[in-house]
Amino acid sequence: MPPKPLEPLAKKLMKGLIALELLGVFGAYGLFHKMNSSQDFRNTMNRRFPSVLEVYYRSNEWAGVHGIREKDHDARSLKQE
Repeated sequence: MPPKPLEPLAKKLMKGLIALELLGVFGAYGLFHKMNSSQDFRNTMNRRFPSVLEVYYRSNEWAGVHGIREKDHDARSLKQE
């Protein structure tokens, strides 16, 4: 039985979708790692994308890591004075 004409297209689309998913996962991990290791980067994220920083804080608090938000807030308030 000959292959259907849409089979190659479906395979290419599936491979593209998997590649996009992997790119998204690695990108999210890279962003998390950068925010987790650099308070200065978190300060930049606070100015540019506060909603993303809020998700970072909440995910850490959900995982049981507390105090990052407070340390960042204290550091920001010291810079302003």
